[in-house]
Parts: sequence; C-alpha cells; structure tokens
Amino acid sequence: MQHTSQDLVRRYWQAANARDWAAFAELLAEDIVYEVPQTRERVRGRAAYLVFNQTWPGNWEAELLRVVGEGKSQGGQAVSEIAFHVRDAHGVRTETGISFFEFDATARICRIVDHWPAPYAPPPRACDCIERF
Repeated sequence: MQHTSQDLVRRYWQAANARDWAAFAELLAEDIVYEVPQTRERVRGRAAYLVFNQTWPGNWEAELLRVVGEGKSQGGQAVSEIAFHVRDAHGVRTETGISFFEFDATARICRIVDHWPAPYAPPPRACDCIERF
C-alpha cells in the first residue's frame, strides 16, 4: 500500500510518542540527516538519530497539530506543526515545533529540519552523536 507524505509524518509522530523505536526506525532512511538551525545541531545516520531521540531528556509528548505535504511520499516533502509538551517537577511546558520532512525514492525520511520559534539552548545530552555546524 502506498502511503502519502502526510501519512508517514503522522506515523513518525505516533511512533515517537509511543516510544516504539522499531516502528520509528522503519520510517527512516539509513543516511538520514537531522538538523536544528537554531542551535546548529546536526545528527547523521539512522542509528545516531535513534539514540538522539531515545535519550531526549524528560517526559515529553508531541501533539500533532497539522501536517501539510505533497500527496506522494517517494521523493516528496511534508511539514508538520507540533505542540511539544514536556512534564517535569515544575509542571508542563509547551513549545511549538515546525518540522520539514524530505523522503527518498523508497518513501523513507531522509532529511528533517526542525525549527523551534522560542529561543533556547540545547539541553545536556546523554549521547555523543551531535555535530555542531
């Protein structure tokens, strides 16, 4: 069954929220590149990107607010807007995330560029897979 770019982005956020890392990994190209221009962070490769997400600090949930994309997933693109909720001892903090997804010829996510409108410094991380650019 052919999935649209929007379907794949929905599955991406569902798998992330469920911490279903096997389903999450299945959506990613082996050579995925993830970038956050605001903090100049870059992660290369499926294995590194999995660790990056598995070790994200805190109790978080991404609420998908909107996804817009081309109908095709193979070689297509999509954009999502999320409300990123983080629960800690001080309550719930919510940030807006805007993610641009690109798909390769096999309909796997090959590039993600995340934009976070609120200024922030990257949190301390438990992985060494992050480059600064």
